[in-house]
Formats: sequence, C-alpha cells, structure tokens
Amino acid sequence: MKRTTFLAVVLLAFAFTAHAQDAAKKYTAVKPADPESKVVLDSWNEIGRKLTALAEDFPEDKYDFKPTPAQRSFAEQLLHAAGSCYYFTNAAMEQKLPAEDPKREQYKSKADVVAFVKKAFADGAAAIQAKGEKGLMTEVLYYPGQKARVLDIAYGIIEHSGEHYGQLVVYYRLEGLVPPESRPQK
Repeated sequence: MKRTTFLAVVLLAFAFTAHAQDAAKKYTAVKPADPESKVVLDSWNEIGRKLTALAEDFPEDKYDFKPTPAQRSFAEQLLHAAGSCYYFTNAAMEQKLPAEDPKREQYKSKADVVAFVKKAFADGAAAIQAKGEKGLMTEVLYYPGQKARVLDIAYGIIEHSGEHYGQLVVYYRLEGLVPPESRPQK
C-alpha cells in the first residue's frame, strides 16, 4: 500500500512539473516592444478617433455652445485641436507652420468640422508613416530659432489633443449629454 501511495505521489508530481514547464514555455516567449513609429502612430490615431467620435456625435444645433462667453465654442475647440495637428504635420514635412487656428466662419456646418478633424489627423498619420522609424528621430525647425525632434512634436500634439478632448467632454456634460467613450459598451 505504501508503494502505491508513493507511486501516485511521484506520478502526480511529475504531471504537475510537466504542466508547469509547458506553462513556463508559453510565458518565456516574450514579444518584443513595438517600434516607436507604431506606438506614436497608434496614439495619434487613437486621439484622432476620439475627437472624431465627439465631432460626429455632438448635436449640430449645439456646436456653438460655450460654457462661458470667454471660452471657445464646441466647434472652435474641435477646430483648434485639429488645427494644431498641422504644427506637427507641417514641421515634420518641413513646410510653413500655420499662422492661426482655423476660423469657425470657414467651417460653417457640422459636416465641415467633422471633415476637417478627420483630414487633420489623417494628414498627421501619413506624415508619421512617411517619416518612418529613423525620420521620427530627426530634428526639424519647429519655431524660428528652435529645433525639435519629429517624435517629440508628435507626442506634444497628442498630449495637447488629449487636453482638448477632456475639455470637450466637459461641454458634453454641461449639455446633459454622455460622451461616446463614457457610454456602456455593447
């Protein structure tokens, strides 16, 4: 009887060890980090997606809503955030930087604003892809007398766009609406 118990314990230990080794093999094959160009492109596209979702979802009759008279309207916030993309895109492609924000008068309808937001982020994504891994590390003239790496400018605009996304969420809440990202997922 002792021998049977001992044999059962040995077989159980062997099975557990074999299972543990199989599990360890699955976890030892560590996936390498994504290339920087993929990481920045994914972040760029994600904030662009979120701002586009807000632009498409917010009621057109509320596009000129301002929490206070001194603040930008919902549409002006979107135009500012999307327009800032060209501080990256134009710098990365060594073109002249924009002089000012796009004007609301140029983008009269919701469809006009949505199209501009989509185009601005698509142009930036194309610039990231065109620069490639090495190009993201190059320095370009960002402001007169100031150079910056293309990658750093991209991350700065991503962060800036995220700040305006947060402000636009407040506009939603002040209007009694729930932003798309805060709604229950189906």
